[in-house]
Amino acid sequence: MSSELLVDVGDDSATAQLGQLKLTTIEDQQWPADESFLSKSEADVSQQFDASSPHLPWDHPFYDIARHQIIEVAGDDNFGRKVIVFNACRMPPQHQLDHHKLLMYLKGTLDQYVESDYTVIYFHHGLTSENKLSFSWIRDAYREFDRKYKKNIKALYIVHPTMFIKTLLILLKPITSFKFGRKINYVSYLSELEDVVKCDQLVIPSRVREYDNKLRASLKPTTQPPMSPPHSPPLPSQVFGVPLTLLRQRDPDGDPVPVVMRDTVGFLSEQGLEIEGIFRRSANVTLVKEVQLRYNSGATVNLREMEDVHLAAVILKTFLRELPEPLLTYQLYNDIVNFASVSSESQVTVMKTLVESLPEENYASLRYLITFLAQVSANSEVNKMTNSNLAVVFGPNLLWGRDNAMSLSAIGPINNFTRTLLDQQHLVFA
Repeated sequence: MSSELLVDVGDDSATAQLGQLKLTTIEDQQWPADESFLSKSEADVSQQFDASSPHLPWDHPFYDIARHQIIEVAGDDNFGRKVIVFNACRMPPQHQLDHHKLLMYLKGTLDQYVESDYTVIYFHHGLTSENKLSFSWIRDAYREFDRKYKKNIKALYIVHPTMFIKTLLILLKPITSFKFGRKINYVSYLSELEDVVKCDQLVIPSRVREYDNKLRASLKPTTQPPMSPPHSPPLPSQVFGVPLTLLRQRDPDGDPVPVVMRDTVGFLSEQGLEIEGIFRRSANVTLVKEVQLRYNSGATVNLREMEDVHLAAVILKTFLRELPEPLLTYQLYNDIVNFASVSSESQVTVMKTLVESLPEENYASLRYLITFLAQVSANSEVNKMTNSNLAVVFGPNLLWGRDNAMSLSAIGPINNFTRTLLDQQHLVFA
């Protein structure tokens, strides 16, 4: 787990060996405060939240942890796996943070995703002698994160690793499994993350970006790492990353439901309803990119020839996640995040009003998707995908804030809204 990395040594035999290692320089410790502790998308979520920190109500047990935005969820990576981000630079000094609560908050975040494949990205820059975690913390974390957490973590990326973290990992080898060690990857520059996840969907702290720029500037021109590829203009027949209105205009029949959704849902309805863990597994990234390219070039894609249910499932989630605006739209973000405040007697009526306010293409696509997911859930005794499980998978792919990343406090309401939509779909879309 990422928790196995975010540590300093205080009371272990390894202390002597690590005593000479510096966590960071004095210059690094003087980085200015990040541009904001608050994500733009959550700054106006609800008047009921404390104005200084809208992530959770001030009296919430995890208020003092969530407000720092140390842990975030950032959609899916290029393999269709959920991305959990840990920002070391956002950790306050030790005396201002309850480390046990931090562990419980991290565990609570992961609990929502450990049944599916997931990825952890750890931004190491900003871990100093003042905000370090103790060695006892890592032992507690190792006990807390049992097999169910370690089984489905497919990769852990340590961004901007230092000699300290590399040496620490070597010293920790006796208490970590060989299989887990193979999942650890070092990322020297932010541009290297593009092979894993679209960096646009990560809210990377400004001081991390500044540090990355400093590293680049210190290199000789001949050793400069590649920059992140520039955004290329959409192809005439591009499907992924294109607004639903444009896709409808291009469709020969003017169908409001995009061809990618029709293809994937049609295939999965035939061959995926009884596959255990459908939507929880990742797919070969090369095949995912190949299918995307074929769609974007205007070629016909026959998923039945590929006979890969998990590939089709990832393509569907990727299509939804790459929409320029989420299927449920930014306009409904606040209403959906605050939906829990609606009385149970009024929820169906309010939900029906909300979805009917969507643009026609969004409404038709949402109805098409939810109707299919209801079929998946109807087979949950076999495929293990209940409405609650489907909501965890699809909630973050149906709605996200304008800055893409979401804190645990925003994900919960979005997932709950999605689950209620699945529960009441026969009434909402009646």
